[in-house]
Amino acid sequence: MERDYPLEKVRNFGIIAHIDAGKTTTTERVLFYTGVSHKIGEVHEGDTVMDWMEQERERGITITSAATTCFWTPTYEDLKDKTKKNRFNIIDTPGHIDFTVEVKRSLRVLDGAVVVFDGVAGVEPQSETNWRYADEAKVPRVCLINKLDRTGASFEHSFSTILDRLSRNAVRMQIPIGLEDKFEGVVDLLRMKAYYFEGEMGNLVVEKDLSAQAGIPENVIKDAEKYHSELVEKIVETDDTLMTEYLEGMVPNIDTLKKTLRRAVIANKIFPVLCGSALKNKGVQLVLDAVVDYLPSPLDIPPVQGITENTEEHIERHTSDQEPFAALAFKVATDPFVGQLIFFRVYSGTLSAGSYVYNPRTRNKERIGRILRMHANDREEVKKVFAGEIAAAVGLKDTITSDTLCDENHPIILDRIVFPEPVISLRIEPKTKADQEKMGMALNRLAQEDPTFKVSTDQETGETIIAGMGELHLEIIVDRMKREFTVEANVGKPQVAYRETINGSAEAEGKYIKQSGGRGNYGHVRIKVKPMEALTKEELEDLPKNTKRSQGFEFVNSIKGGVIPQEYIPACEKGFREGLDRGIVAGFKMVNVSVDLWDGSYHEVDSNEMAFKIASSMAVQDACRRANPVILEPMMKVEVVTPDKFMGDVTGNLSSKRALIEGMDDRGMNKVIRAIVPLSEMFGYMTGLRSMTEGRASFTMEFLRYDIVPSNVAEIIISARK
Repeated sequence: MERDYPLEKVRNFGIIAHIDAGKTTTTERVLFYTGVSHKIGEVHEGDTVMDWMEQERERGITITSAATTCFWTPTYEDLKDKTKKNRFNIIDTPGHIDFTVEVKRSLRVLDGAVVVFDGVAGVEPQSETNWRYADEAKVPRVCLINKLDRTGASFEHSFSTILDRLSRNAVRMQIPIGLEDKFEGVVDLLRMKAYYFEGEMGNLVVEKDLSAQAGIPENVIKDAEKYHSELVEKIVETDDTLMTEYLEGMVPNIDTLKKTLRRAVIANKIFPVLCGSALKNKGVQLVLDAVVDYLPSPLDIPPVQGITENTEEHIERHTSDQEPFAALAFKVATDPFVGQLIFFRVYSGTLSAGSYVYNPRTRNKERIGRILRMHANDREEVKKVFAGEIAAAVGLKDTITSDTLCDENHPIILDRIVFPEPVISLRIEPKTKADQEKMGMALNRLAQEDPTFKVSTDQETGETIIAGMGELHLEIIVDRMKREFTVEANVGKPQVAYRETINGSAEAEGKYIKQSGGRGNYGHVRIKVKPMEALTKEELEDLPKNTKRSQGFEFVNSIKGGVIPQEYIPACEKGFREGLDRGIVAGFKMVNVSVDLWDGSYHEVDSNEMAFKIASSMAVQDACRRANPVILEPMMKVEVVTPDKFMGDVTGNLSSKRALIEGMDDRGMNKVIRAIVPLSEMFGYMTGLRSMTEGRASFTMEFLRYDIVPSNVAEIIISARK
């Protein structure tokens, strides 16, 4: 079986944005214009293709990222020529902060992204978070300022928020012709042409004959000329040769400008900004053209980096069907018809249905049963997938998110995806005995799908605790349990996931000696603890060989001359972890602690792993108790949008919740208040906010960082735990 589309004609991209900026509506238009769906799905009518889960349709929000494949011929190409077609693999991601995991994992496997902004609000909190994730993943972006048909829409205001809050490298590629109910078309600033959209379906009409400049109306022409020269300058700045020619008075032609702009976008030096209204079917076709013109194909991205299995040397794989097979599993989903689906991105080589893949994490081989190409929740079976493609596999039993799948003879371990820790938890119990077993299975399955959802058992009470990224996240999980697994459960009140850490340093000794006739137990360690320093990526790579770092814990092995034999060191590390997990002040997990094991002793006969684990656990508890331990709480970045007249009430109410108010802006007729508030104060905030503002205000919040709890609040937390 041969590849049906050349690699340079493939685009893997995602659509990302803040909640309610119009991502799913944009994706639905893309499916309509590319011929995948013959009817346009609407979020407000609950009949979208990409939001296929019942919960998504009921709430009008995206919860899981959905993948789909479609084909596009640029509007300026000859439609008869089949070779002009491009294959798009698109992922539509959620905008709600509680499902941020979906954005993070999608960006890891995509080559480009279309970032959608609301034409009234501009950059919103989740837009910033998603932009930061895209920066981390070095993903090239094209921006779309959407909803320009809305009352209060302003392209210039939205564009200025992109420059101020996201990147100075954004540049106008288009400007709108008319705004709000008069929005009828756009000016392409590179070609200096006007495009109009007519009829219900937004048919593209180039250049209405206004006999002037390529259909650009009189009132827009001045701006268009000014921004055209800005765009050209921005493009030539990225290429020294062009810059020199430009300064000598030579203006490059369109093709040269396009090629240079493409290189700059792929290198993340320029972010083109387009405009439109997906709901009114205006501008979407030109966004698809921009995806073809400026976002990278799998051939344009650098080779994927990984390490060898045993020696941990750095190796890379190029995007090519001839290289050994390497892929990253980025999502696990349960499908009612085919069972467990593993979504994966192929970086190199090819994979056929029925063949075996190797998983370096489990060190096992698994057989690929079937390979599916996804269209939201519909699927098409394929016999083989090639480098640069995204597909789903059926038949993998032991694969989880961010596992590498590779060729057994050429193993490689690709970088894992790092997910944020949950910030909120609640107790859950089955309603009946029959639900008991089913609940364990359902929670396990859901935790496999979602790396930010954790299940644990309270050691003292034996209750099951589930933790996630927010109230909505856990509400959806409980709802899915009921619908997909028919499990009825009683749910407790949401609890904040507090943490503990140390503010000082201390030393301690841990001895565990037990004689009980015959062989005894002997373990003895000496340690130093101190707060863990934040390091840059470069410093992390240069860490000395004896230092191990994982999320929130650093272990330094300074043992010299074998005073503790090498085989007991892993047991010591395990003991430190267990001691930190038990907490000191109020029994919450300790984080950001660096433990240096510098001395100890052992006994030829009585020493064993168990004894060293217990001694280490005792030592780390003792040391942390003397290193000024404190409780940390999750702080949330909150943005409240309220009519002007309720401003005083809202800020006063926030101040009573220990909020730090960062600033206020105007947004149309409303005021925007930006604040940092402890999560513990935000439960049920929506109800209070609605009653305070006659139901006219709204808010968004997302996790920002952990901060030390004030001592008066800490006392309440400690007494509640006792």
